[in-house]
Amino acid sequence: MPDVMASDKEQIYKVSAEVPDWSRERKPRFRYNPGRALIASIRTYQRWKASGNPLLRALLPLQVLRHRFWTAVSGADIPINTQIAGGLVIPHPNGIVIHSGARIGPNCMIFQQVTLAGEVVLEGHVDIGAGAKIMGPLTIGKHSVVGANAVVTRDVPENSVAMGIPAEFKPRRGRPGP
Repeated sequence: MPDVMASDKEQIYKVSAEVPDWSRERKPRFRYNPGRALIASIRTYQRWKASGNPLLRALLPLQVLRHRFWTAVSGADIPINTQIAGGLVIPHPNGIVIHSGARIGPNCMIFQQVTLAGEVVLEGHVDIGAGAKIMGPLTIGKHSVVGANAVVTRDVPENSVAMGIPAEFKPRRGRPGP
């Protein structure tokens, strides 16, 4: 039994905080997943806007409409120009509100009813529980977890768990040595 628990803890840290895992965002065709569809609409808009292709740039209003559609369907308010690294997972997008100045690092997970207010920086592999409110400007360190309904008003160090109102930080258990 202890081996199973140790392997579970090691699995947490197999998710990279630097290298995006694009398979986490992939939406299977003909599957209803509004969170992944919303992220895909943001990615496509940003890719087309950055391209030098005049045809794609002329079609940007269609991508804006696609983004607005998935925003309404999912109930999430994620601005189309938000800086999002790869591997973002939004299992339940309802009620998510993200400020346009927020930056989301690779392989993060955001649950329902989360608010990122102000210039919040999520470093790599940050998991945010349902209903959490994060009031920036602040930074949440790599491999950190913000508990459900926590209210975070100051920086969270790497490998920490933030929970409570206002949030208190504790080192994350099971963290591998340096």
